[in-house]
Amino acid sequence: MLHRLYSPPPPLGHFVELLWLYEGFRPAHPRERLLPTGTIEMVIHLREDRILTYGRRDVLRPFTLSGSVVCGAHSEFFVIDTASQDGVMGVHFRPGGAYPFLRLPSGELHNHHVDLSALWGRQAASELRERLLAAPTPEGKLRVLEQALIERASGGFERHPAVAYALHEFAAAPGGRTIGEVTQRTGFSARRFIDLFEKEVGLTPKLFCRVQRFQRVLQEIQCGPNANSNGGSGVGLNGPSNGKPIDWVSLALNCGYYDQAHFIHDFRAFSGINPSTYLAAHTPHTNHVPLWDD
Repeated sequence: MLHRLYSPPPPLGHFVELLWLYEGFRPAHPRERLLPTGTIEMVIHLREDRILTYGRRDVLRPFTLSGSVVCGAHSEFFVIDTASQDGVMGVHFRPGGAYPFLRLPSGELHNHHVDLSALWGRQAASELRERLLAAPTPEGKLRVLEQALIERASGGFERHPAVAYALHEFAAAPGGRTIGEVTQRTGFSARRFIDLFEKEVGLTPKLFCRVQRFQRVLQEIQCGPNANSNGGSGVGLNGPSNGKPIDWVSLALNCGYYDQAHFIHDFRAFSGINPSTYLAAHTPHTNHVPLWDD
């Protein structure tokens, strides 16, 4: 399997965390559950001009999009067909980072997949895919995609100062400033701040912070820093990184949840499964959970 990751330098790097490319990835499972990250992704299929995906509420009914898709900021899981991952590349934007390149309020993409042609125009989307296919090497393809993004942001790399400040504060460890405190420090009313934040990030501040807290849980599960020898509450299963039971209560509290019930409620809301089911899936990728046909 060919796997390339590239972190572009500033100013693009302030908005784009990674450009990525996979080739030859053929997992045995037919589908994957993708968990919400609260960020926007651009995905381009290099093998054929179509991508098959499934909505959360009816995973048995797939829908097909073109081979160039923008995945809006999600606060719920969705399901993808793994055949679409054999020859695929894309852009992983930082929180709020896609706004200069899409030229529409990011909140309109919340929990949606949209053809790139609907945002950039058919000709621009088609030309980008053709240039990517013509590039002879993986590194060349990444350079083409990088240049396309730079050209697309010809109006300037800009982020509203209040949104930039809020994202910095929200990235702090649990126990930092509350949303109300951050809002007050921006100098805007609560309604105005919510509108600004949702316009650039795609989620309201409250929902974004909930998704990021959920993401911290997934990272803790993968790394296992809260695991201990006795399992704490007695509900632990073997953690993926160190083989010790996970203390779910400590994990929940360390990540900012009121209690274990609050933690499980949010975990189910965002993933559609409980923490033990996620752990039992032994997924090598934090936000991709294998799904097998019955």
